[in-house]
Amino acid sequence: MRFFKSFKYAFRGIVYCINNERNMRIHTVAALYVFVFSFFFEMSRARYAVVFLTIAMVMMAELFNTVAEELSDMTAASFHPVVRIIKDMAAGGVLVCAFFSVIVGVCIFWQRAAFVKIVQYFSLNPLMLLLLLLLTAVCVVYIAMGPIGIRDFIRKKRDK
Repeated sequence: MRFFKSFKYAFRGIVYCINNERNMRIHTVAALYVFVFSFFFEMSRARYAVVFLTIAMVMMAELFNTVAEELSDMTAASFHPVVRIIKDMAAGGVLVCAFFSVIVGVCIFWQRAAFVKIVQYFSLNPLMLLLLLLLTAVCVVYIAMGPIGIRDFIRKKRDK
């Protein structure tokens, strides 16, 4: 039973990070778009493995950054230069990971034929383009407000 509880606690940590860290929401949206658009590209199993490992590393870095921030905030009642350095270093780790994930993405997804396929697909399917634009708007709201902010906004409107 303790084994299953550890999964519960891990998922709770991930949800906390998504609810409280805008950058984690950016990473989840980027991962969604990468996955959806990957079907337009020539992708082997190995390429998918590299993409998923890259996504996992960026999200893991963001989780560890959140851990560093939370621990730092908990231990320092007010501003402390060492806390600033710790937070900056943790954020730098995420930045390095995200930067190299972009390079991995360019290496894997730089396929001219796939870009042409994407443009043709959306020009021949305007309804799908509209759906993509709608999804993008939803993702912008999700990133800006987060799940808790959206929930609170809906509750506030409903309670009026």
